[in-house]
Amino acid sequence: MTTVATPTEVFHALADGVPRLVLGDRSQLDQLVALYAEHTDVRHTFAPFPAEPLRTRDDLRRHFGGATAATDGVESFAAVGRTVHATADPEVIIGEFRYVGRAHTHTHDFDIPCISVLRVRDGQIVESRDYTDAVGFARAFGRLDELAAALAA
Repeated sequence: MTTVATPTEVFHALADGVPRLVLGDRSQLDQLVALYAEHTDVRHTFAPFPAEPLRTRDDLRRHFGGATAATDGVESFAAVGRTVHATADPEVIIGEFRYVGRAHTHTHDFDIPCISVLRVRDGQIVESRDYTDAVGFARAFGRLDELAAALAA
């Protein structure tokens, strides 16, 4: 008998997989993409520029595939301080956590707060709203000048 992952289990798999991918474990790419339904709706609400929703696994593969390039030089990266909040809807959870770590090129650690609101149906994410500190990520990975220039353009 096959058991279907709960929304909480899916959240933890996502929170564990992203740091592994960023740290160079390319096998995580397929595992991360498989956490999502073929047709999904993923939005990064606090992105500094309007972004199209990620609607397919191909969209997600491109998104996650770019994570290692955007975070080149990361020495450590983990999702910590996880709290999962249940909602009145059994498909929906709210996951609070922080990405912590250090980049080779910087002398300070980073600690970036995040919230994910996930709708998980039949063990796969069908909808996600991700709230992360984009400026915190730019600071952590030495990209503040790049972000400022893009915002000014």
